[in-house]
Amino acid sequence: MSGSTAGIRERARDVVFLFPETLGRLGLVDRERGEEAFDLALPVMVTGTVRTILRTADFFMVSLALPAAAVAGLEFAFQYFFVGFGLALALSSGTISVVSRFKGAENHARADLAIKQSLWLSVLISVPMILVAQFYSAPLIDILTDDPAVVEQGATYLRIVTYALIFRFWSLVAARALQGSGDTRTPMYVNLISVPTNIGLNALLIFGLGPFPRLGIAGAAWGTTIASALGGIIFFGILLSGRRDVQLHPDGPQFDFGLAKEIVRVGAPLAGTRLVGTFGRFPFLFVLGVLGTPVVAAFAIGRRVIMLAMMPSWGYSTASSTLVGQSLGAGDDDEATRYGWDTLRIALVTQLLIAAVMAAFARPIAAVFNTSDAGLTVQFIWVFALSVAGFSIARTMRGALRGAGDTSWPLYGKILGLVVRLAITALALPVGFAVSIGAVSVAPGMGLGVLAVFLAVVLDFYIQAGVNTVRFASGTWQAVARKAESGPTAGDD
Repeated sequence: MSGSTAGIRERARDVVFLFPETLGRLGLVDRERGEEAFDLALPVMVTGTVRTILRTADFFMVSLALPAAAVAGLEFAFQYFFVGFGLALALSSGTISVVSRFKGAENHARADLAIKQSLWLSVLISVPMILVAQFYSAPLIDILTDDPAVVEQGATYLRIVTYALIFRFWSLVAARALQGSGDTRTPMYVNLISVPTNIGLNALLIFGLGPFPRLGIAGAAWGTTIASALGGIIFFGILLSGRRDVQLHPDGPQFDFGLAKEIVRVGAPLAGTRLVGTFGRFPFLFVLGVLGTPVVAAFAIGRRVIMLAMMPSWGYSTASSTLVGQSLGAGDDDEATRYGWDTLRIALVTQLLIAAVMAAFARPIAAVFNTSDAGLTVQFIWVFALSVAGFSIARTMRGALRGAGDTSWPLYGKILGLVVRLAITALALPVGFAVSIGAVSVAPGMGLGVLAVFLAVVLDFYIQAGVNTVRFASGTWQAVARKAESGPTAGDD
């Protein structure tokens, strides 16, 4: 039986790897580097796709069980949850940068100690955020909408789901540490346990199936929290087991200021990038809220649907970080550069193919969701599909820069893209609609409606893509990596 299973796996692998092999034969990528990048990216893509399906399933189930106000409330609550999630991604990005460079230099003890620093930092950041959400969920949602039904639904979800933050922080840190060592499969296996558990619990608790209570949007929050706890516990056990290339040692040194400082140095600009994007969505969603709750719901569903095409960039970004970081750690700057460009090429082909399929089937996909304006949902799917190439380039190039520890320029690109997005989105407001900021009141609207929103979304992604690509092409990131304060020679092995 085991031999038969192994044979099936091997044949499936051969079929899947026809993709990078074909791109190599066409001369689009170096075959060896393309296959190595694809091998690292594939498990992360599977994980990301499963998680995207989870989030889409959340919106689908909530849209079936509850009115549009619940879908809008879910979208608003997610923005605050993404503040914590963004900080977790930034911290884990610092982790993968440091771990991959130490692994490339075969400095294993320092790589393991870096994981412990990230664990303590994750606790320090997540606990205060959980406390804030318990007392201020409703006022936070109320900032974005004056619809009391939306506020009630969003506050209920946010208050509960933030309990998941401490587990999500640790899971992301552990996953990125494993990925930095070249192990992208273990995080995939963990997520293939926790994500289906999440979907199942959500269905049981949203609809009240069998003996379970019907909790509505609270059920979605509790399902996510319980499944996140399960994933965090599994990751903790894996790193304690000593069976992986990176490990968590409960004994020995607990804190290393130099390592913690380097993780924060790499992660801080990425935290800025995530926070700029997250907080930038608040005024963006405010404008959508002015245009109407159906617009918010259509945007939320369209974005979730097309994330299936955007999510592979997570895998390629991780692969690029790992391969670039390990090449730099081994002292081969030219190979690091080649890995960055080849990973970008294979990422673009992958995501554009998926986006084309999603755009072609936008109408039947939108019809599945119980929305008050399916036509507008289709339009948002098309707009996001048009943005996929920009998203792919921005994310993959950001991953390559992250592997070198050069994370400031992606922040600059994010800020520039956001400024353009918000400036154009403001034109969607009705003519004469006043927006007050302190004592200043302005009326930037030109009554362009969703057309301005569509243009703003597309330009944002391509501006970020341009900034990150120019920075990588400059080669300056190589000098940044060499100057890293916890460079590969730091510390004892």
